[in-house]
Amino acid sequence: MQFIRYAVYFTPRQGPLAAFGAAWLGWDSARGQRVPHPQIGGVPRPVAEITATPRKYGLHATIKPPFRLAEGRTEGDLATALSDLTQRLAPVVLDALDLCRIGGFLALVPQGDTAALSALAAEVVRGLDPLRAPLSTLDLARRRAPGLTPRQDDLLRDWGYPYVMEEFRFHITLSGKMATQDLDAIETALAPRVIPLLPRPFVISDLTLSGEDEDGMFHDIHRYTLAG
Repeated sequence: MQFIRYAVYFTPRQGPLAAFGAAWLGWDSARGQRVPHPQIGGVPRPVAEITATPRKYGLHATIKPPFRLAEGRTEGDLATALSDLTQRLAPVVLDALDLCRIGGFLALVPQGDTAALSALAAEVVRGLDPLRAPLSTLDLARRRAPGLTPRQDDLLRDWGYPYVMEEFRFHITLSGKMATQDLDAIETALAPRVIPLLPRPFVISDLTLSGEDEDGMFHDIHRYTLAG
């Protein structure tokens, strides 16, 4: 399969959380196929509408944001570079994952000291950046449209994304932006189903190379163990 862009994500290994997340979002990135949404009472909108924005990425947290390969670079080059990185980067252990709200959407967020996690993400961003094509003028304008701080704009120009390095916040997105009253109902309905599936402790032991197909859907390409 030919991919338009690539990214490095954390994706849960096969198990109850991964299975629920794939069904909730309606997309299984590991198998590269759509999944029927679960029937959940109490949500104010259809699940397909609630999850429309994050669906194409699958259940994930972004480590290296989506990017196009630089001219002359190949998927094989990227795979080799990521393999080399993960051979020297160590797993990260956090206290837990928790269901939280971030800026009007629901997400799973790590609990505990996240300094090691932020350092891991920064190393991946730096290590793979030589393979990233520069952003086009159109892409820069699109990223700037919502409004960025001066520092975020610097990060956008330097690394192709404004929310990296000290602006990085690990999260696994579960919904698009919703009105507060809708979020209240969605969180109430979702919490009993998802909270029992959340790991304690939460261990990040591998990273996933993902690719975006021509329809905009992301597929897991390969999982790399953090062996440092």
